[in-house]
Amino acid sequence: MRKTENGQKIEFLKWRNSVYFIKILFLGTETVLRTKTCGELRLSDQGEKITICGWVDSARDHSGVFFVNVRDRYGKVQTVFYSTMGADQFELVKTLRNEDVVQITGEVVPRPEGLVNPKMPTGEIEIKAEELVVLNRSEVVPFIPSAPEVPSEEMRLKYRFLDLRRPDMQRVLTLRHRITKEIRDFFDEKDFVDVETPILGKSTPEGARDYLVPSRVSQGSFYALPQSPQLYKQLLMIAGYDRYFQIAHCFRDEDLRADRQPEFTQMDVEMSFIEMNDIMELISDLVVRLMKNVKGLDLSLPIPQMTYDEAMERFGHDAPDLRFGMELKNITDIAKTVDFKVFRNVADNGGSVRGINVKDSADKFSRKDIDGLTAWAGEQFGAKGIVWFKVDAAGVLTGSSAKNFSADSLVEIGKRLEAEPNDLLLFSSDTYLTTCRVLNGLRRKLAAQLKLIDPNEMNFCWIIKFPMFDWDEEEKRWVAMHHPFTAPLKEDLQYLESDPARVRAQAYDLVLNGFELGGGTIRIHDSETQNRVFSLLGMSREEAKVQFGFLLDALQFGAPPHGGIAFGLDRLVMLFSGMDNIRDCIAFPKTAKASDLMTGAPAPVVEKQLKELALKLDLKENSDEK
Repeated sequence: MRKTENGQKIEFLKWRNSVYFIKILFLGTETVLRTKTCGELRLSDQGEKITICGWVDSARDHSGVFFVNVRDRYGKVQTVFYSTMGADQFELVKTLRNEDVVQITGEVVPRPEGLVNPKMPTGEIEIKAEELVVLNRSEVVPFIPSAPEVPSEEMRLKYRFLDLRRPDMQRVLTLRHRITKEIRDFFDEKDFVDVETPILGKSTPEGARDYLVPSRVSQGSFYALPQSPQLYKQLLMIAGYDRYFQIAHCFRDEDLRADRQPEFTQMDVEMSFIEMNDIMELISDLVVRLMKNVKGLDLSLPIPQMTYDEAMERFGHDAPDLRFGMELKNITDIAKTVDFKVFRNVADNGGSVRGINVKDSADKFSRKDIDGLTAWAGEQFGAKGIVWFKVDAAGVLTGSSAKNFSADSLVEIGKRLEAEPNDLLLFSSDTYLTTCRVLNGLRRKLAAQLKLIDPNEMNFCWIIKFPMFDWDEEEKRWVAMHHPFTAPLKEDLQYLESDPARVRAQAYDLVLNGFELGGGTIRIHDSETQNRVFSLLGMSREEAKVQFGFLLDALQFGAPPHGGIAFGLDRLVMLFSGMDNIRDCIAFPKTAKASDLMTGAPAPVVEKQLKELALKLDLKENSDEK
């Protein structure tokens, strides 16, 4: 109980369904804003006098009887107003419009026979209204939150406070809450400690561009917003907190797409005295719990594993979608024996020739359709062309390119791709990585187009043994494939300086339906190995000391073996909710240009603020560069 400034007493009452209502005591007169939510009323409540509050979802006049549907977060209920309730009240009902905020008191009664609405959980009852209070009026809204038509994304983001009233958005954010709660409960039961790490930190060269925050006190110096809590959680392990987790807010100034945001949330985990399998088993148990308690589905363990090399060879991607077939088949050895130059030249010069079999689909694609696929693959992935065959009723490969192959070669190609009548075979011949990009793209596009994916299927797999390094052709140097604190496989440590391409990392990604759900590594826990990796990446000991001196110092004071993993919480919610855009899983997201249409951020600041930070803008006209 507490008092407001004008002497009103406010008491917080816990009601059914964990809903909190506010009881206001006006000079000794007790009132309750609501006694029921709109979505909880059922036939068992008939005869009860109740009070609801919510937004006007619709109002309609049926020959002098007004029907007003009222909506809150918990659902929707129909209220009925009769002219016998009093002239003033009935006239007030006539003024209602969508999104007005109302309080209605009345009796719960069964709907008349034949008027039950089975599409509404409250469809067996209605409220015979006795009193209406308009708590607030709404302007004419740019869109109706309950309408079946979804507004444009620009409109939704501009009026996000209205968009968040839509049932779909409320469903997703409620699901997000449930997932987050399950995660917290799981790690609490496993004896993990939830530790918050700093938001204002030091800029370090870890991958994407940092968001920088200028310091007013130390002018000319900057904080960086964290891309992840990576270094801090390693320091927590060195500090002895051997089981850490956090629902962490992270920031990356990178190019955006449907499943990326400049600020995002990740489930962050770190453990000491463990190996790869310990973390993978822990996270597998978490996934089983989430599937059961959130999706109502049973997931069998163990979750399948495949190496990075196997994933690239079979699916062309390190986050393969395993809900359908069309696996990549390598025919480079056959290509070296044919006269068809498109294949032969690539195969003889160290390239790759691979294809996919689109089963029982030859009759679904005309020559024009295939030309369209070829053009798309060129625009999206740089494909120089797509070679195709259709398999006729006799099992023979046909098509415009078939005349360039001997009958025996066509038979060999057909066997390699397990060709059957009416199959469509598509081939890419280029560098290995280009064929990966092209065929992975075609595979996913065709699976969606041909409706080969069960939207309710949840297919998980672990990808392990990633390459430790990538070669940056533009900068002519090695770069870390994950991050520079990743430990190599013990058996590959000997090749660190002599053959970096051969070194594999103690890294693991969990993949769900073709998306990387989370990734992690075992960390380097000794300063000598860490310095060797920094040196390979082109960083001198002096540079490493400047950038990561605090970590290198800590590694010399009894650092335990440790490792961890991070999940993209937003992406997890997207996949569990069946959405295809991560912005639909965040309450207040940014656009593809990292702007907030509702608040207008980012926005200019006044000159005084810039002077306090010793900053001067050098804006270029007619340019997005700042």
